[in-house]
Amino acid sequence: MAMNGKITTWFKEKGFGFIKDENGDNRYFHVIKVANPELIKKDAAVTFEPTTNNKGLSAYAVKVVPESKYIYIAGERLKLTSIKSYVVFSEEVPASTRIDKENAVLSVGALMNSIKPKTAAKPGEMRSLKKLAITTFQGTTLIFSEDEIDVDATVKLLKV
Repeated sequence: MAMNGKITTWFKEKGFGFIKDENGDNRYFHVIKVANPELIKKDAAVTFEPTTNNKGLSAYAVKVVPESKYIYIAGERLKLTSIKSYVVFSEEVPASTRIDKENAVLSVGALMNSIKPKTAAKPGEMRSLKKLAITTFQGTTLIFSEDEIDVDATVKLLKV
């Protein structure tokens, strides 16, 4: 039965430390029992399997909980753990289409794009717009276009 805890002490040179578990007990852990040792630090939140060894309470299958649980996309705060899936696709849109300034939360990318001199689009001209659709476990789908965000950089964040 996995438990949550917090690293209270960490002796990097010695490769071990202590976790205060959800009952307030201190548990010994060793670096070889940690799935992502590069994230170990004092006060980091962890999940682990409780066990006992000849010295007392200890923990194995320790996972340090990564700190950035949220990513911000075009002003939307998204919890990484609530993202079920995402897909990048391209959509043909009229070349003259720009972001609806009334309803869009402008990200830096969009502001930069709006500062660049615009090439006059011919009526009926189309352009391909890269979009990112993110579906959450709550069943919401958020769609961002490359006019608002850097699609590739955002996808890298999602792959963590």
